[in-house]
Amino acid sequence: MTGIKNIIFDLGGVLVGFDSRRSIDAFSRLGCEKVAEYVREHRTEDLFYRIELGQSNTQDFCAEVRQMTATKASDEAIIAAWNALLTPVTPERKQRLIELRQSGIRLFLLSNTNDMHWQLCSSQLEGCFERVFLSYEMQLAKPNPEIFSEVLRRADIDARETLFIDDNADNIAAAQSLGIQTFHNQAIDDWLLQLPNSCNS
Repeated sequence: MTGIKNIIFDLGGVLVGFDSRRSIDAFSRLGCEKVAEYVREHRTEDLFYRIELGQSNTQDFCAEVRQMTATKASDEAIIAAWNALLTPVTPERKQRLIELRQSGIRLFLLSNTNDMHWQLCSSQLEGCFERVFLSYEMQLAKPNPEIFSEVLRRADIDARETLFIDDNADNIAAAQSLGIQTFHNQAIDDWLLQLPNSCNS
């Protein structure tokens, strides 16, 4: 992990945590047990896949949840149940991001996410990143190597001078295939505890 001028962070499992039980319980209370199964089994397909790739929007997602489950829950209640999956960015994580930027390292975010999750998280990360790359806006998702190529191109950064931090082994492998240095974040604060104070040496 040397010669690092740029760091690309994942969002979920790196900066925000997951509380599956909270989201499962929230969907179950709405009578959406079928949707809760997606969360319980960590499945990213069907309605979750489409919204992550920007093929549908929040209103479409909520309508599909109602159609799948016959719930009469409002959009707001469905969004709240889905956002209950995420735990906040801790002050320690945000402070570390600020310190890395102040040290001269360029910071970017690359996340497979949706507009509901991003609206919840964006204010918590304000001022931390030079640019943010989101799957639903790019209509590409990790581990497709094309999304990494697009980030390198749009940010005008060199793969060899870039570190990618993610909790998913397939995403790590895709980044490595393009020559990007990687850190596999196997527990949420591993990067916080193990990332050197300086990555430039």
